[in-house]
Amino acid sequence: MGMPITIELADPNAEEQYIDDVIMYLRYIDETFSTYKNTSEISRINSGLLDSKEMSADMREVFDLSEETKQLTNGFFDIRRPQGGFDPSGLVKGLAIYRSAEILRGHGLKNFYVDIAGDIQADGCNAKNEPWVIGIRNPFAQNEIIKVLSLSGRGIATSGTYIRGPHIYNPHAPDAGLNEIVSLTVVGPNVYEADRFATAAFAMGKDGITFIAALPGFEGYMIDRVGMATATDGFADYVK
Repeated sequence: MGMPITIELADPNAEEQYIDDVIMYLRYIDETFSTYKNTSEISRINSGLLDSKEMSADMREVFDLSEETKQLTNGFFDIRRPQGGFDPSGLVKGLAIYRSAEILRGHGLKNFYVDIAGDIQADGCNAKNEPWVIGIRNPFAQNEIIKVLSLSGRGIATSGTYIRGPHIYNPHAPDAGLNEIVSLTVVGPNVYEADRFATAAFAMGKDGITFIAALPGFEGYMIDRVGMATATDGFADYVK
């Protein structure tokens, strides 16, 4: 889906085949859900070549989870695009990382992280036997790290416009630009939960950080268009 992938295994019994298994799974995700490939299942659904009744079980699950997320976020998460068709990328990436972590756990691994375009599942410890160290980039100067977090057994996801440009919209006002904030990072119990709620919270604008603060087990860090940062009360617990 055009995004970089980083996988690090810190268990002494780790084998290269385990990474190969994850990559094979992610290639399947790409072939199924990429909106950039005309041959993918989601593209064939959007072009009318595949009826919704013919969806694969994985596609049906993603549509069901997307509807669930829409309900949980008061409609701020919606995979139906204003111009028509569906784009489940705001949920699929986190779900793919989450399932990749499950593959590694199935091999008996306890210490690893899986990173796709900055959304990360971090389990156990790194090679120094310490929690994984995750940096949050400055959206106005991407070579600068403005926060360093220490994570173990958690997921982290960031939604923003500073890399891909405008690609998230407010379903309640699809023609209005999202320009109040530029970055919103969410730490959650796993990367799937963090990713889907980060996407929805970004669509809420400045109200998004309040939404995250009200979610049990979640913390957030928001940067607005003038560079002011707002964090939830418990976010400092993760700052290294």
